[in-house]
Amino acid sequence: MTDDDLIALDRAHVWRPYTSSEDHQGRSLFVVDRAEGPWLIGADGRRVLDASGSWWCNNLGHGHPRLRDAIRRQSERLMHCTFAAATHEPAARLAAELIEAAPAGLNRVFYSDNGSTAVEVALKIAFQYWQQDGQPGRQRFLALPGAYHGDTLGAMSAGAVDEFSAVFRPLLFDVARPAEPAGDDWTPVFDALFHSLDEAGDGVAAVIVEPIVQGAAGMRMYPAPLLAELRRKVDEVGALLIADEVFTGFGRTGPMWACEHADVTPDLLCTAKGLSGGMLPFAATLATERIYDGFRGDKSRALMHGHTFCGNPLGAAVAREVLSIYRDDDVLASAAPKAAKVKTAIESMSEIPGVAHPRALGMCAAFEVGVPGYMGKIGWEISDLALELGAHLRPLGNTIYIVPPLNIDAEELDQLLQIVRVSTERVLRSGQ
Repeated sequence: MTDDDLIALDRAHVWRPYTSSEDHQGRSLFVVDRAEGPWLIGADGRRVLDASGSWWCNNLGHGHPRLRDAIRRQSERLMHCTFAAATHEPAARLAAELIEAAPAGLNRVFYSDNGSTAVEVALKIAFQYWQQDGQPGRQRFLALPGAYHGDTLGAMSAGAVDEFSAVFRPLLFDVARPAEPAGDDWTPVFDALFHSLDEAGDGVAAVIVEPIVQGAAGMRMYPAPLLAELRRKVDEVGALLIADEVFTGFGRTGPMWACEHADVTPDLLCTAKGLSGGMLPFAATLATERIYDGFRGDKSRALMHGHTFCGNPLGAAVAREVLSIYRDDDVLASAAPKAAKVKTAIESMSEIPGVAHPRALGMCAAFEVGVPGYMGKIGWEISDLALELGAHLRPLGNTIYIVPPLNIDAEELDQLLQIVRVSTERVLRSGQ
């Protein structure tokens, strides 16, 4: 079939994510035939740099040969089996290896299949822990403004009520959060959060945050000392801290976990995306032994959560290989000079009239090209031009961002940064 044939089938039958029916008919589509490294490749051989990491998960690029081989080897032995009253080598060994790589103090792993579910599990664990551990009054959750934690109902409740979730507001439970920051000053936001903690006191079950970087809110970044102070305040009132590291984990911001910027260990940590190298749906929620101990007893105290593919052997085998690659190739150290290059290039974007607030942390960078907001249109104009020039950008409205693979070659990174600059300059100048 030709690309036009495939696009026609897509427009006729697919219900696309985050896309209105009208936009589905009008927005250009790039038909991907295969992918390798940082490249998306069409049937005609056209190569386009995947600047969004295929929704932030391809930390090691597409089709890493070791990950392909891990899938092949595991598929020949065991592709799936129940995780009820049974276990298997990939899941058991991954749990130990994941704990070894996690912040000290986390030593239990609950498997799931995506970031939203990993968050949903964390919220349910936190709530049930207090219900059956002597403090049933702890029923409230606190979060940050602009938060995004996923698209299931619990995860949406924890996120900000905005373009992603406003229509579902009647179905969501209340989560308290401070007002939006004024510019880049997050101190008043956290002061307000600390005040809410003091006021709610023993009514708070947990505080959930994206550590250091808020992804879907527009790659917004806040100082690490504020996260460290939040850990101290949560401990002070006896609540739990949930770190949503679905996006920020696996070296995206520099260290393995964004929590490491503040030298804190959360009570619950959610991971997905980079966990399986963008190969398969796979996720995990990590917990301390203290929390796990809160579920000891008869069956009535069990966490009643699970799904068909919990601990899937293929996903677990791939995740084990991801961790092995990080160790063998010293991925975090190798990414450091590339992160410095990204920071320099993105900060220089401020030279372009119309570009605002360039920022970078690790292999994550962003800037604004108009009034911030998910419904902005300038970012999409830049995205369309960038695709013509050889890069697939997926803006967050008027926020342009890149999250390239941590192991991208220097020349390919230079090419991506150049396309981002040229496409931005051309669109902004044409609008003047």
